Amino acid sequence: MKATAKAHPIQGLIKYHGMRDEELRLPYHDSISVCTAPSATTTTVEFQPDADEDVYLIGGDRVEGRGSERIDAVVEHVRDLADIEHPVRLESENSFPSNIGFGSSSSGFAAAAMALAEAAGLDMTRPEVSTIARRGSSSAARAVTGAFSHLYSGMNDRDCRSERIETDLEDDLRIVAAHVPAYKETEQAHREAAESHMFQARMAHVHHQIDEMRDALYDADFDRAFELAEHDSLSLTATTMTGPAGWVYWQPDTIAVFNAVRELREDEDVPVFFSTDTGASVYVNTTAEHVDAVENRIAAVGVDTDVWEVGGPAQILPESDALF
Repeated sequence: MKATAKAHPIQGLIKYHGMRDEELRLPYHDSISVCTAPSATTTTVEFQPDADEDVYLIGGDRVEGRGSERIDAVVEHVRDLADIEHPVRLESENSFPSNIGFGSSSSGFAAAAMALAEAAGLDMTRPEVSTIARRGSSSAARAVTGAFSHLYSGMNDRDCRSERIETDLEDDLRIVAAHVPAYKETEQAHREAAESHMFQARMAHVHHQIDEMRDALYDADFDRAFELAEHDSLSLTATTMTGPAGWVYWQPDTIAVFNAVRELREDEDVPVFFSTDTGASVYVNTTAEHVDAVENRIAAVGVDTDVWEVGGPAQILPESDALF
């Protein structure tokens, strides 16, 4: 009753915003993302009949408060599915900075869901496991199925699950991750999204954006796909900034990265586009041919960078990789 799993975090392309059911974490609309590798979360879980309580650790630190409640939602759902009452020990480690806009909750809950389902002896497909991960983070559903994935909206687990989108863009995409450390409150931003006067405007066009993105991915049209992602980042941020709390996540370095990207694209005809989720850090999307030049330009802004590729679905790891 022990298992270890690894999952890659997601970059939102057509991002979801707001939840119509906070407990089940059901989003208002569909979303599409791509997983980033080698950045990953590794998680080991064990059902322990002799233990007195659940124990959750991330990076060696005990998880408490709201973080613990979100893990509880995933653990309790697996207990119900498997008819198990034993306490759980869960330990997790990230290979990349967390809580600065690089999707650590997506890979964290995806790895937890995969490991819990395996340890509980549940025979589930990845789309089915995605409904478990979604209870911790809607983005985590897409991290379960990996690569380019589509999370469908819905009012139940039959509808609100993730499926992978096959596209030839997987091999050529390179992502220059521009690290802009700034603490963020993603969950609160989702909670109040529908109170923004921009939310209904976003809802009016996001369904067409989903169709456009799927079509661009089928055609392996890099410029079209990532121009859509860039514009969706602006739409998401407009909604976030006009909610009750007026969240402004972008920092001066964020804007400097945007300007560098647009100079490369407009002055040097480089295929490159920026994208952000709810955070200050930036995903800079380009191709394998141009990634070195793009990374050099972004690093010149004065931010730390990594180069990532497309990551696959969440995986069960061998016993030798267990964290405890």
